[in-house]
Amino acid sequence: MLRCDFEYQYADFHLKIKLEQHTKLLGIVGASGSGKSTFLKCLVGLLQPSAGFIQFNGQTLFDRERKINIAMHQRKIALVFQNALLFPHMNVQQNLVYAEKCLTASQRKFSFEQIVELLEIEKLLTRKAHQLSGGEAQRVSIGRALLSSPELLLLDEPLTGLDTHLKQQILPFFKKIQDEIDLPMIYVTHQHEELTFLKAKVIRLGQNAISEI
Repeated sequence: MLRCDFEYQYADFHLKIKLEQHTKLLGIVGASGSGKSTFLKCLVGLLQPSAGFIQFNGQTLFDRERKINIAMHQRKIALVFQNALLFPHMNVQQNLVYAEKCLTASQRKFSFEQIVELLEIEKLLTRKAHQLSGGEAQRVSIGRALLSSPELLLLDEPLTGLDTHLKQQILPFFKKIQDEIDLPMIYVTHQHEELTFLKAKVIRLGQNAISEI
């Protein structure tokens, strides 16, 4: 179950979101500047709202008034950006293993072998980041996020910049994550057809309002 009470204020923009979602995938669409990426960055801890609070599964991650701000690495939330941010001096296997370094064996939700097989990246393990295509790099980025064993996966326009052929290659992997892994996801995109393919519950983010689609 995905439960999120969210409120923030940024400059003149004030937004309140209260979600009770019994679904594995929540899609968020909206015009540029409506706050979609800011919402994800606040959830993961990259940004701090100037007011309000963030709760996930009953835990307060941030509360300005009560001076609570849980560190990023303790929030158990992973964020995949539209550009795969891989360590260039490491090969694919080293990038993937890096995500597990702060976890004990009992904290690991997925095995290295499981994620490599799920995303079909076994043939890429010895390559460096600059040797990967855009689609390959994004699959590795997704794999690294999964190996951090999050309780929530955030996807910020993960297919932006990829051509249609690469998008058609990667979308089925998101479907596999839906079908094979018990992990809720929030997927931000401008492309509604991506969410239609994934059969996502969709909301539209607008100025000071949200609406269900």
